[in-house]
Amino acid sequence: MIKLHDIAAGVRAGNIRSLAKAITLVESRSPDHSLAATTLLDELLPESGQAIRVGISGVPGVGKSTFIEELGLLLTGQGYKVAVLAVDPSSQLSGGSILGDKTRMEELSRDPNAFIRPSPAGDTLGGVARKTRETMLLCEVAGYDVIIVETVGVGQSEITVASMVDVFLLLQLPGAGDELQGIKRGVMEIADLIIINKAEGDNRPKADLARQQYENALHMMAPKSINWQVSVQLCSALHREGIDEIWQKVTEFRSVMQASGEFDEKRRLQSSDWMWTLLQDDLKQLFLTNRSVSALLPQVQEAVASGVTTPGAAVRRLLEAFKRHY
Repeated sequence: MIKLHDIAAGVRAGNIRSLAKAITLVESRSPDHSLAATTLLDELLPESGQAIRVGISGVPGVGKSTFIEELGLLLTGQGYKVAVLAVDPSSQLSGGSILGDKTRMEELSRDPNAFIRPSPAGDTLGGVARKTRETMLLCEVAGYDVIIVETVGVGQSEITVASMVDVFLLLQLPGAGDELQGIKRGVMEIADLIIINKAEGDNRPKADLARQQYENALHMMAPKSINWQVSVQLCSALHREGIDEIWQKVTEFRSVMQASGEFDEKRRLQSSDWMWTLLQDDLKQLFLTNRSVSALLPQVQEAVASGVTTPGAAVRRLLEAFKRHY
């Protein structure tokens, strides 16, 4: 039997084992666990919201894990408690995932003021674990001051993470060249800070050029906020250079946004978005597990694949079957 009171008390006390149990509970797809998780979250919700939530993404090979480890070590050295929620890509065939972040962040994982939680992304859009928001909430109640969410860095995941954090950092490589390597207008528009990593040695001139190109691109885009000008910072996570300046930018961003009222308004909008996302997910699950729908679905899907019927007609048949059941 799940002892929710004991788990809640342990989370409040910052007990790692209780926190891990709570996160496992909210990540579970079991209906019984889902109800228990909702009860637990409702109890702990009033005590959350004190941390700063930082989203980090970037192109493959940009050095996200090294950057996050160095940022985490800098923060724990300053007395902060840091939680890293690293969402790993899951295999669409086997459902397996790499879950190697504790290995890649070996020094940070040994830090008593750091908590690293790798989670498989599963089939959630953009590779972001469906329960990441709830996990952030639990970490905040457990006393973590900074919550870092690392995305898998593919496709829609950046947009999804940006919708659940306070500040979004986009990591890029030096040597962007004429094509501005890895740049996507959609991702640029959601970034609050652009960071060019590996700006050391022979890469430094390339990094300076890339920064100029990104700054020029930003000037041609409508600002994300009237209260904040997105800047481009250089760093070398490997050599531990420029990390402190980046954190200063993050704290400056929070101060500016809080003073303008935009910080709180953004969180209110994110909570509303969270509700709608969960509602859509639960409605989809309810629909697909309906006996009439599940019995009809293979036949209808084959008819669409064979060109016998249109997707629109197939959807109407499935909806009619669903409504008849109720």
